[in-house]
Amino acid sequence: MRVLLFGPPGVGKGTQAKILSEELGVPHISTGDMLRAAVAGGTDLGKQAKAVMDNGNLVPDDIMIAIVRDVLASARAARGFILDGFPRTLPQAQALSRIFADLNIHEFRVVDISADDEEIIRRLSNRLVCPKDGRIFSGETDGVSPGEPCPLCGTPLTQRDDDREQTVRERLKIYHHTTAPVIHYYKKSGVVLSINGTGSVDDVKREIKLMLRQSHTA
Repeated sequence: MRVLLFGPPGVGKGTQAKILSEELGVPHISTGDMLRAAVAGGTDLGKQAKAVMDNGNLVPDDIMIAIVRDVLASARAARGFILDGFPRTLPQAQALSRIFADLNIHEFRVVDISADDEEIIRRLSNRLVCPKDGRIFSGETDGVSPGEPCPLCGTPLTQRDDDREQTVRERLKIYHHTTAPVIHYYKKSGVVLSINGTGSVDDVKREIKLMLRQSHTA
């Protein structure tokens, strides 16, 4: 099972990636995880990435693509993977196609989880975080507000700057601008599974697993 996972911020992509990784028995490989592992491992690519990040810059495509290739060629990804956060742009998608060709990977699916922008803004603007342990709460479902004590430890809850409405709108604008060409690129190959992300976590999980099964038996 090889899956490329797409979805805008706040659609529940990270939650689904974790669940699917456990239930399908394949690793969840995120861009952040790959970078941290390369840096922690002290690899040549990790040292190059660290030097760039220490200067406050984004890791360039050539380094990121090389790191992705190393991970996908490793024993960890031999039985499959859920790739999250890559590719983000059309050039990265084209580079990934070359990596897949080199590694003899022909069967994969692109799971595109979507939701209406206003629904995402509503979700994120109601999201609060405990500064002590990073646990996330919803103002709607958990009945908490900024400044109120964390239900678990009592630390005053805060709202991340990234979750404020105007910031979310800008994040969504960037996501749509950079991701639309990537999804179109994969749609030409018939590998995109479009998932409605507005249901419950369980509903979305069931839909993803059903569509994955159907696509592999078609």
